[in-house]
Amino acid sequence: MWSSNPNVERLKMPFNPKFTITPKINNALVEIERVRGFLDAVKLKNDWIADMQKKALILESHHSTHIEGTALSLEQAQSILEGKKLKGVNRDDEKELLNYKKAMDFISKYLGKDDPITEGLIRELHKVTVKGVRGDKADPGNYRKIQNYVINSLTSEIIYTPPAPIEVLHLMREFVDWINKAGDLSSVLIAGIAQFQFVHIHPFIDGNGRTARLLSTLILYKTGYDFKRLFTISEYYDKDRSSYYRAIQSVRNNAMDMTGWLEYFVTGLRLQMKEIREKGEQIVKQDNALQKIKRLGLNVRQEKAIKYLLRTGAISVGEYQAVASCIRRTAQRDLEDMIERGIIKAVAKSQTDPTRHYVLL
Repeated sequence: MWSSNPNVERLKMPFNPKFTITPKINNALVEIERVRGFLDAVKLKNDWIADMQKKALILESHHSTHIEGTALSLEQAQSILEGKKLKGVNRDDEKELLNYKKAMDFISKYLGKDDPITEGLIRELHKVTVKGVRGDKADPGNYRKIQNYVINSLTSEIIYTPPAPIEVLHLMREFVDWINKAGDLSSVLIAGIAQFQFVHIHPFIDGNGRTARLLSTLILYKTGYDFKRLFTISEYYDKDRSSYYRAIQSVRNNAMDMTGWLEYFVTGLRLQMKEIREKGEQIVKQDNALQKIKRLGLNVRQEKAIKYLLRTGAISVGEYQAVASCIRRTAQRDLEDMIERGIIKAVAKSQTDPTRHYVLL
């Protein structure tokens, strides 16, 4: 428990997070474990997994940087992460996005590794996250030597003053030591506590929010809670940022009791797990349907189109061309072949748009 007394007293007190495992937290942890078991047991094709992981990485990179103020749309973020050069975008926003992807790739190297979290690892993670952005003003990888503040971007009001710079080294040392000695505590709760405590210490000049979310993910990855890298927790935060900030501030408003924050954190992860399970179950159904259709002896182009159809529900001639990388005449011939074999049928796009689309029978 933190003391409200002067900084000298805070230096004497070890990090000892205060929280209660409420029924809400417990129920969420049970649901999260169920999805973990489902993902361990279910047989998902590698190409399906790779596609879902790619989408999750785009969403996580976009939403985590968007929380911090980047102005890129999701569509722009996707194009940039796919290697496309876009005109008219802020280059610092672009760099922050690309750095976040690099940071996610960086922590992916630690999947399942049981070596401890170190300050050096956290510094390196911060360096990857902010290097080369906005003139390197965040001093990549180095703890701050000046006082920083958390400011409301709308009102310019100071909403939180982090510990003094002289405290940072001591607080980070105790914090990292706690992470590695948390023992029997659920890895999910360790990740949630770590995310809050990191932003509370605010050890770097800038980039603390992004690094905190990455550290939380790193802890999950290292302890077998990577969920096949399909979750995008920052999407949950970004959809309602005011709730995210209120959940963080609730700890400081309640004598450093983290219960409210942890309820928020595990609820977000539980909702993510629910979405992942639904997607996984849908993919299993899609794959079973694809295997049945494959027995009909389709060519490679047609198989690609069927996969697209199973994901989207309909396909046009133009979409077939793009998916199968073929000319229009070939696409039309393939589609007619599948109509004759009773695999698909042609329908109007809508009552007002007679353009032909193709759907599975």
